[in-house]
Amino acid sequence: MQSIALLPVKPRQMSVRLASCPTEIEAAQRLRWAIFYGDMGARPLGGDERDIDPYDAVCDHLLVEDCASGIPQIVGTYRLLRQSVAEARQGFYSASEFDLACFSGRGGETLELGRSCVAPDYRDSGTIQLLWRGIAAYLRQHRISTLFGCASFHGICPDEHADTLSYLWHNHVAPPELRARALDDRYVDMARLPLGSYDPRQAMRRLPPLIKAYLRVGAQVGDGAVIDHQFNTVDVFIVMPVAAISERYLGRFGAAA
Repeated sequence: MQSIALLPVKPRQMSVRLASCPTEIEAAQRLRWAIFYGDMGARPLGGDERDIDPYDAVCDHLLVEDCASGIPQIVGTYRLLRQSVAEARQGFYSASEFDLACFSGRGGETLELGRSCVAPDYRDSGTIQLLWRGIAAYLRQHRISTLFGCASFHGICPDEHADTLSYLWHNHVAPPELRARALDDRYVDMARLPLGSYDPRQAMRRLPPLIKAYLRVGAQVGDGAVIDHQFNTVDVFIVMPVAAISERYLGRFGAAA
């Protein structure tokens, strides 16, 4: 039997940092396009193959790069918007879906996380940990007290996610002072199934990986979901007080920051 020669696996040289120029932000926008529009079925509003909106100009863009080829390749990204920046400009992206009044007047700086995506070949724990290490460093630098943002289920039919939405509502709802509510004209009830009518362990397994990751560090959800027709998603509000994030996760993600 003839042996098959296996090609050596090229080692990765991974790093995380903030984008420092428009060219790097454009590369992140092209990665977002490939994931959101190419893979997830979002509806493009323009011809350029970049995911762009007005918030990109005022946000910081966290990048994970692989430099193994000698030319840095952006393989993961997060968009970061601080409260002090949002209040001086056009507000938070999440405010288009959720009422953020509960965050008004709270002490400390809040941070909106958004536009998270990772290239398919890099969807592993190493890349995710690098993203979180970058976030951990950002939290310390800017003295962030609370993280929040939208997290998504693929598809625009809430009934297809009835058990997972109900699981989140019954087990991970935020306290009233942190419970942002979906806007009235977009509100979708999350408590679609009563307790006892679904398997909570199966519902937990069916959660999107990003939402699972948020729950592991102590995240909670707001009141109501929102259908985002452009991005082909059902969105829920996620909130994470930094003081409540598990110390073991802060240590793990912050150690190498």
